[in-house]
Amino acid sequence: MNRLLTAILVLMPLLATAQGHDKEKNKVPPVIHPQIGESVTSADGTFTITLVSRKQNYDWSNGSERDPDIVSPKSVNISPDGKRYYINSLEGSKTVCYNATTGKKISTVSHNITRRHRNLWTGADDIYPFDTVYSQPRIFTGKPVEGAFSHCGRYLWIPYYRRSYDLNAQDPSAIAVIDTRGDSIVRIMDTGPLPKMIKASPDGRYMAVSHWGNNTVGIIDITSDSPAGWRQLPYHTVDYKMKLNFSRTEPVNRDTGSGNALRGTVFTPCGRYLLVGCMGGIGGIAVIDMDSNKYKGKITGMMPNIRHLDISRDGYLYLSINKGGYLQRISLDSIYSNIRRMDGKPHKVTGWQNCKVGAGARTVCLSPDGMIAYVACNTVSKLYAVDTSTMTVMASIDADSYPVGLDISPDGHTVIVTSQGRPGAKMSGNAIDIYSIEQQH
Repeated sequence: MNRLLTAILVLMPLLATAQGHDKEKNKVPPVIHPQIGESVTSADGTFTITLVSRKQNYDWSNGSERDPDIVSPKSVNISPDGKRYYINSLEGSKTVCYNATTGKKISTVSHNITRRHRNLWTGADDIYPFDTVYSQPRIFTGKPVEGAFSHCGRYLWIPYYRRSYDLNAQDPSAIAVIDTRGDSIVRIMDTGPLPKMIKASPDGRYMAVSHWGNNTVGIIDITSDSPAGWRQLPYHTVDYKMKLNFSRTEPVNRDTGSGNALRGTVFTPCGRYLLVGCMGGIGGIAVIDMDSNKYKGKITGMMPNIRHLDISRDGYLYLSINKGGYLQRISLDSIYSNIRRMDGKPHKVTGWQNCKVGAGARTVCLSPDGMIAYVACNTVSKLYAVDTSTMTVMASIDADSYPVGLDISPDGHTVIVTSQGRPGAKMSGNAIDIYSIEQQH
């Protein structure tokens, strides 16, 4: 009995410590809302970033900023001519377009897909078959995730996280294509489960979409100038195709347990290779050879938990490392030389350069000249600006909690950040922050 009592007394502090660690692990970072006009200048005085405007849906009393269509904004896409920007309102199931100069809303595209869209679908397609029989699989509400332009900005491609009736995102989802001349949906295509990132090849031949849900990457031939001429090609499998057998009535967390969790996607400048970041599993970057139409294997050696990829004009591949809060880069020449030695297995690449940014590094976007990398850091609710010549932080500025997506204008003078928010964090997210950039060269 005395031994038991002694053991209990010894274990009590340990249990309390463990519980404290659990509470700390589950602690939601504080919610912040920076003031319009907040400004930060680099130590050398050559770079200044200023929060100049905001769209939000967390404070109903602020009528000048409030837009009820902004509900969990996931991503932003600034048009190639810089005149408009499009916000994907994930939980609002809408894509909202604004005038980039005046900030006024131009249009709102609903992703409520009904019978009136039936002529916009592709024909019968066995590339993405349904495992479940639905009476009306093409009537649903879509959750817009990311976006990418094609045909010189004429079309905006938007994948849906899932169809509304598919509780756990285990059946095919879809992509909607918006004609930016009228901001209306002109084509809808099936995808694999839980599509996330989408990217156009530099030669304008393909769209690639990463399927977080089952380790596959979809490819669409877009060589036709007409949406009617676009066609699905066979998808690529990264290592193995996941078998999905989740509950149809009880929700599960699809952010975890999704194999490689394919996310960041980018084509190399020559269009020869498609690189897809693996946020889960053993990590790495999946390489698909577009010329031979084959999966080559994975590049490894970088930090784990890759979220986003971008490539600079001067030939560097950049990665955001989510959990660690880092920006990494390596020369494309190094990537190319290692790809030539790949044999279908993970291939370790050395020589990565690192820059510590804030925790929860999500989207990374390079300035047009490639001299600055901007990183939306979710956990710390900040936007970081990194000098790519030295891979050091130039400045960081507060963002509405919790930033996820970002894009930069073609002239490099404007950065737009979307803050999605978190469950349990009151008045977080539901915001778009617009920053102006001033540089002295």
